[in-house]
Amino acid sequence: MEVKQILKNLRIKSLQGGCNVGVEWFGSGDEICSFSPVDGSLLGKLNMTSTQDYEIVISKAEKAFKNFRKIPAPKRGELVRQFGNKLRENKLSLGHLVSWEMGKSIQEGLGEVQEMIDICDFALGLSRQLYGFTMTSERESHRLYEQYHPLGLVGIISAFNFPVAVWSWNVALAWVCGNVCIWKPSEKTPLCSIACQNLIIDVLKENNIDEGVSCVVNGGAAVGSWIADDQRISLVSATGSTKMGVNVSKKVGARLGKTILELGGNNAIIITPNADLDIAIRASIFGAVGTCGQRCTSTRRLIVHESIFIKFTEILKESYKQLRIGNPIDEKNHIGPLIDQNAVSIYSDALKKIENQGGTWLIKGGVLSENDYGSKCYVKPAVAIIDHEAKIVHNETFAPILYVIKYKGDIEEAISIQNEVKQGLSSSIMSLNVKETETFLSSWGSDCGIANVNIGTSGAEIGGAFGGEKDSGGGRESGSDAWKAYMRRQTNTINFSNQVPLAQGINFKI
Repeated sequence: MEVKQILKNLRIKSLQGGCNVGVEWFGSGDEICSFSPVDGSLLGKLNMTSTQDYEIVISKAEKAFKNFRKIPAPKRGELVRQFGNKLRENKLSLGHLVSWEMGKSIQEGLGEVQEMIDICDFALGLSRQLYGFTMTSERESHRLYEQYHPLGLVGIISAFNFPVAVWSWNVALAWVCGNVCIWKPSEKTPLCSIACQNLIIDVLKENNIDEGVSCVVNGGAAVGSWIADDQRISLVSATGSTKMGVNVSKKVGARLGKTILELGGNNAIIITPNADLDIAIRASIFGAVGTCGQRCTSTRRLIVHESIFIKFTEILKESYKQLRIGNPIDEKNHIGPLIDQNAVSIYSDALKKIENQGGTWLIKGGVLSENDYGSKCYVKPAVAIIDHEAKIVHNETFAPILYVIKYKGDIEEAISIQNEVKQGLSSSIMSLNVKETETFLSSWGSDCGIANVNIGTSGAEIGGAFGGEKDSGGGRESGSDAWKAYMRRQTNTINFSNQVPLAQGINFKI
């Protein structure tokens, strides 16, 4: 599908404002350009959000919340259902836009839109399951129960690597819970946010719902800071680097606001002597090179037992030879470009550090020629054999670089190596031995928010709550009971007696 047709289908103009709270797009801030990492072409321009624009958006969002919270949750779920259908109708165009603007393969682009559809289905069912609890009171003729109410304004700060899916995880749940949302997308993928907003605008108009329920504020780090500092925003859900998360956490915490932080990962797969090597190889390769290594759940480390180390690395090296690098719109290619030149520079710097810190190349990487690939953002995937204590191994490099580490002892040694890094997002073990897998899943096993058995670290279903521990943030997005983060909890006591008894048997007479 040609870019011009994609933009036309999704009603994206070549030059437009980056703010929206309804039909009209506006923006009086600086102009930014969206360049495709696929071929370097200019996809579009837009004006970023100014402080004046931001105040307009927040004002309309506050007004919208006053009415939206009164709509019954199942009816809010119906809005989300209709949005899911809009996504179904526009899946091909939006999936292609994700691939063109972000650079991931077309299959991954379409998969990201499918993930949006899935979370809409999940949220629809959830809209009839926002349960509280009834408890027995210690006082006669009293009823004690808990219920949940919407928070109000929810700020969403998303990253370039999943330019539409992560936003949908948040808004689908936030909307059925009765909140309104202000979305600050990555300045590297602004057109994806415009496309999504255009689709939800249609749903809101068709149902006569206040336009401020869904707001977009495109811009750089300054816009994210406004959201983090804003007392009017009850919850900030931020996805990105650990550095960004620390800054957001400080700002929101200083005003006693709430956060959901989904930050960096340094994810490992443990491969034991009892592993099915065919499964282990396939999971490792997709985890390492999918989205060109630009997933928070990308596999960064393989921790392989010495008894199978040589055999495994030989198979791994041969398997990498089958990978094809090129235009991600071509389904024959496995690996597309990095997002921009800055990412390429970080990748190149990491290769130098690996060599300086004692790494030896199983597969040597490098930057590919712009003349051959159409842009300066294509790189080779790299695999290094290295000691687990090397400094570079403990840092996340957002690129297709994989470290292979040897362990000699039992499963607890491998788990110790896995857990020694500061990040704690996703982890996996490859083993057919139940003692090893159960140890990995035990309280003394993996310290990550996600722990998988015989599948890779990358790729998550919307039914499970998503998030990590340690420097990977805190809180959960998407499925399970993650909806509770988007609501305020309230305990209610109802007295239907003729007395006013106190708890704990306290006697107070007047």
